[in-house]
Amino acid sequence: MSLRLYVGNLPFTVTEQDLQGLFASAGTVESVTLVRDGVTGRARGFGFVEMSNDEEGRKAIADLNDRDFGGRNLTVNEAKPRPERSGGFGGGGGGGRRRSESRW
Repeated sequence: MSLRLYVGNLPFTVTEQDLQGLFASAGTVESVTLVRDGVTGRARGFGFVEMSNDEEGRKAIADLNDRDFGGRNLTVNEAKPRPERSGGFGGGGGGGRRRSESRW
């Protein structure tokens, strides 16, 4: 079973290939996802790496957490599951009373 890792404090110039190469030292990398700004396309400083199994994932955490990479100390830990999102638009809103006449 694969282990998904959160990787934070990345340089904004990092590429998927950079992370692939870095994490390959700990084992087989299944996938690399950099989170990018929707407008500029620039990396937002964090991403996710999926290692092929728990053992390799734990090795990556031990080897790479707090390691200097591009002048920044990486944060590497097990990714938390994404919380369930409710469908629809925003919150409930409203909630105010209806007034039949002007307040002033």
